[in-house]
Amino acid sequence: MAADLSELRKEIDTIDQQIVRLYERRMDVCREVAQYKIENGKKVFDSQRESEKLDAVRSMVQKDAYKVGAQELFELMMSNSRKMQYQMLSDAGATGRLPFMEVDHLEAEKARVVFQGAEGAYSQAAMQCFFGKDVNSFHVETFRDAMCAIEEGSADFAVLPIENSTAGIVSEIYDLLQEFENYIVGEQIIEIEQCLLALPGTKKEDIRVVYSHPQSLMQTARYLGNTGWQQISMKNNAFAAQKVVADGKLDQAAIAGASAAEIYGLEILERGINDEKGNCTRFIVVTNQKIFRKDARKISICLEIPHESGSLYHMLSHFIFNDLNMTKIESRPIEGRNWEYRFFIDFEGNLADSAVKNALRGLREEARSMKVLGNY
Repeated sequence: MAADLSELRKEIDTIDQQIVRLYERRMDVCREVAQYKIENGKKVFDSQRESEKLDAVRSMVQKDAYKVGAQELFELMMSNSRKMQYQMLSDAGATGRLPFMEVDHLEAEKARVVFQGAEGAYSQAAMQCFFGKDVNSFHVETFRDAMCAIEEGSADFAVLPIENSTAGIVSEIYDLLQEFENYIVGEQIIEIEQCLLALPGTKKEDIRVVYSHPQSLMQTARYLGNTGWQQISMKNNAFAAQKVVADGKLDQAAIAGASAAEIYGLEILERGINDEKGNCTRFIVVTNQKIFRKDARKISICLEIPHESGSLYHMLSHFIFNDLNMTKIESRPIEGRNWEYRFFIDFEGNLADSAVKNALRGLREEARSMKVLGNY
């Protein structure tokens, strides 16, 4: 005869009380371990010790069906223990100093700013929104050129597109942020209105070829899908406008902003051809200095994690434990390592916050590598 459900539940309650008491006892001992590590300058995370512990746990479980569950339970307990130890290190003033300097404001008045593209590019519009129309600026052909310009000191800041609300991320920017020792110190979001531009006198039915940046072609995919035009990618929308002018052919058009039409003497055949109205692009402001403003509220980092089950889960748990709101996560393939990825994460906070310091310490110790891309 099956046991009564209420009796089974009572038995579970009794077992749970024992588990809670043992958990508290275990954490008390872990606290003593943390104190020893603090006093002797030892690292919190010991991957070999944890791996040996999990092997021992699995061997102690008599029923095979329970082995995985027991391992998950102990992984969680050890994760909780590590986070408590990181917090104790923080309370003891042993968090270490991040190599970023806090500033009241960006020194932008006499700054020289670089953007990718040409006159009339959306990057120029974003730059002028952030720094003002009188900003001392110059433009380069590629995103890499812009990153090199600030790394070498020929520019103080660069303005680069990183994400569009319709077409998604600009993947090359993420790769360059990881590659260069340049850091995000600001962002600017501008609304995008894509226009169809052509030489004066061109009729829409004459067009056979259209030039634009790949992101802009994606943003206008629905519109272009009904035309049958050949689509050719350019490094920048302003370059597309320049191409139409240089070739002087009435069967060519460019997709760019209205300002490009004014600058290059093109005619706007149609406005607002982007698929999504209210389409916006987020631009980042990058410099070669490790600085952050006192009022900065967003942090970007990139991580490489062990290529094994549960790694990403354990990394993300640091945000939960420290009550930090993660706002974005993206992944990019790691060159030379098939099917392994680097993760880019945005979360709310300031590098001076104790919760942020605690989370970053844990991430730095447990990830293969961790880089702070900026606080802005």
